[in-house]
Amino acid sequence: MSAAVGMKSDSNIALLPGEELPGAGTRRNGLAPALILSALGVVYGDIGTSPLYALRECFHGSHSISPTRLNILGVLSLIFWSLIVIVSIKYLSFVLRADNRGEGGILALFSLAVPDREPASTSLRKKILITLALFGAALLYGDGIITPAISVLSAIEGLNVITDSFGTFSFEPYVIPLTVAVLIALFSFQWMGTGKVGRIFGPVMLLWFLCIAVLGARAILSDPRIFSAINPIHAVRFFSENSWKGFVVLGSVFLVVTGGEALYADMGHFGRRPIQIAWFAVVLPALLLNYFGQGALLLDFPTAVVNPFYKLAPGWMLLPLVLLATVATVIASQALISGAFSLTMQAIQLGYCPRLQIEHTSPDERGQIYIPQVNWWLMLACIGLVLGFKTSSNLAGAYGVAVTMTMVITTALFYIAARRLWGWNPWLAGLICGLFALLELAFMSANLLKILAGGWFPLLIAAVVFTLMTTWKSGRRILGERLRAGSLPLQMFLDDIARHSPIRVPGTAVFLHGNAEGTPIALLHNLKHNKVLHERVVLLTVVTDEVPHVDHSERVSVEDLGNNFFRVVGHCGFMEDPNVPGMMAQCGEHGLEFQPDKTTYFLSRETLIATSRPGMAIWREVLFAFMSRNSQRATAFFRLPANRVVEMGMQVEL
Repeated sequence: MSAAVGMKSDSNIALLPGEELPGAGTRRNGLAPALILSALGVVYGDIGTSPLYALRECFHGSHSISPTRLNILGVLSLIFWSLIVIVSIKYLSFVLRADNRGEGGILALFSLAVPDREPASTSLRKKILITLALFGAALLYGDGIITPAISVLSAIEGLNVITDSFGTFSFEPYVIPLTVAVLIALFSFQWMGTGKVGRIFGPVMLLWFLCIAVLGARAILSDPRIFSAINPIHAVRFFSENSWKGFVVLGSVFLVVTGGEALYADMGHFGRRPIQIAWFAVVLPALLLNYFGQGALLLDFPTAVVNPFYKLAPGWMLLPLVLLATVATVIASQALISGAFSLTMQAIQLGYCPRLQIEHTSPDERGQIYIPQVNWWLMLACIGLVLGFKTSSNLAGAYGVAVTMTMVITTALFYIAARRLWGWNPWLAGLICGLFALLELAFMSANLLKILAGGWFPLLIAAVVFTLMTTWKSGRRILGERLRAGSLPLQMFLDDIARHSPIRVPGTAVFLHGNAEGTPIALLHNLKHNKVLHERVVLLTVVTDEVPHVDHSERVSVEDLGNNFFRVVGHCGFMEDPNVPGMMAQCGEHGLEFQPDKTTYFLSRETLIATSRPGMAIWREVLFAFMSRNSQRATAFFRLPANRVVEMGMQVEL
């Protein structure tokens, strides 16, 4: 039995620019230093470790350009303005305002931008936006696989710099085995939860940012003129002098902002304000100092392009820096891993993913979760990437394609959300979002040149995830249609019971049903085979609303259908696990007494058979049946007591 997906909309609210939905972002806006430090550890690991490889790829990678003074100043100018426009302005100042009651991510933004006012089948515009949102979410899974691989590998490759500097021992044969070992360790402690991980990682990342800031400032002192790169005229000259080659380098420049989308996806873990404070107070200054420091180093020593980050450090500091960088890149992976958990939970609740085991790792922060299946699949994929691509430079060719596409989709959804939620003038919204889209489309076009060099990988992952999500959604819709076709209108059933009342036995029977208007199949089968009804019958439908969390007062509604039959509709948010016993207990507030020890839950368990009937292609029906067999049991998903559940089996032809 799958939770039906319904929506509640705040679409009648029109706000002024800069205002927020009532209740939005109120759950986790505390500004305790510990919360800011935790956000620093989890949210900014990805973008904070980009200095390890981003500038290097501009001048030494497969799509690089020669390190002349003009080119160095031009690339630094592009880096500076990319961080300002995309991260500081777009995400920190605008997109994070579009929080769905404290939760972020592309699916949360989609539910704000496109309320479920009309069936998807009647709205071409809505179908397009749903497709874009789902594909954008699928792209983040590809990015979530590449980020840990490239981050950890680039850090451990610093051992090669030690070999080049001292030559006493070659670390090169050990780089890949060490990377694999670190990745296994990273994914092995995810069960601890984002909050605990953040408290551990926060101080380490603070040390990391202080370290890269000092290294950068040390190099800048030798040539303070490097700050002239802030002038955007250097970026303009860079393109005028290099034309096509300059455009190609954009694919490498984009590496400096790859953590932007994960930043938004992780907002539900810490809240908007701690993330903003951590960025402007610590992360942005440290990144700029380090990038400009690397640029100053290259002006004096162009041969340092092989690994300018590690060349910033004196010889005695190389080994400690490699160790710190390794720990920092492990942390860098956390933002994408946590974001993948959040996206998966949202997809499950919105009906785009089968039920999976979800473990809540914090009694206070409902957004902090752990999904074992997602965790181990990500680990295996990351290890496969390291073994297949072998170097961070090779992986850089695969990095960026997925993120740029997701950023463009986010901009489009934000435009719609700004118009609907805040009542922005279309010209104002178009001007702001058009600026973001122009820059992101340029980055995306440059990254598309990487497809043959590895960019195909995240697109392949996204295509697989997108196929799984759309197959599950379509399959559940078709299954619902098949079940409704074989069901009996509820009123007709109730009238028949009133005329020919069967034997009623003591206790309460709760029948879970996805369609609030029909008669549950399990109820019909129970009556057909057992010839009895419980003295009190509850028809329960669980609806997932388009908000992340539902207020207690709106959790359940109870309708007396007569003859001791009751219809209960339970609501949960798309960031919540449905708790059916909890919903039943709350029914007492509406006059329906709940006695757990006298209640039996009835579920229908369908055996799906692929057929040539109109619906989906045979291979998709087979895939849907496989996903359904391997999804989490409804008993665990709805938190039902296993010793009080009866399942009624049936076969359904798709």
